[in-house]
Amino acid sequence: MNVAEWILVVILSITLLIFLIVGIVLMVKLLGVADEAKRVVVKSQDIAENANGVVSNVRGMTSIGGVVQTFVDKYVEPKLKDDKKKKEE
Repeated sequence: MNVAEWILVVILSITLLIFLIVGIVLMVKLLGVADEAKRVVVKSQDIAENANGVVSNVRGMTSIGGVVQTFVDKYVEPKLKDDKKKKEE
């Protein structure tokens, strides 16, 4: 081989070495990112479960509020109106 061929072989070898090192570093970083993404998914699932609990609690409170409102509309307000009419007469 002459000198020009040796120079090309050395340049290609160094380029391949750099490419492999960068690829290995990139692979390690991507594994770290994947692990962090897994943690984020687990935390978001916990947050979603807590939100479902809050929603069910609020739904329970509002359903009781709805029952109380219906009770007031059907029984208390007519009674108050009747009492008011009797006082006016």
